[in-house]
Amino acid sequence: MTYEIPVTQARAELADLINRVVYGGERVVVTRHGKPLVALVSAADLERLESEPEQAEDSVVSSVSSVGSITSAPGERRRFGIAAEYRGEHGGGVNATETPHN
Repeated sequence: MTYEIPVTQARAELADLINRVVYGGERVVVTRHGKPLVALVSAADLERLESEPEQAEDSVVSSVSSVGSITSAPGERRRFGIAAEYRGEHGGGVNATETPHN
């Protein structure tokens, strides 16, 4: 089970969150403004994730995706000056573009 908590609340409840992760088997996602920042997992989970890098990456992506979806508004890439886009293993690599400087 994944538990989501804002970073300000996580600071105040760190000891409790650690207990939930270690003894309750939970995974805790710490958020800022509703967006996932970090996840707390047990050392056993981390060891398992590191031993299975490909599977771990897919698991992390699906876990974070299930917490909340983030969509881009039209023109947002240009607005924030994003200069590169990752297109996956078989999607052509990184596409770098020039961005206007405001």
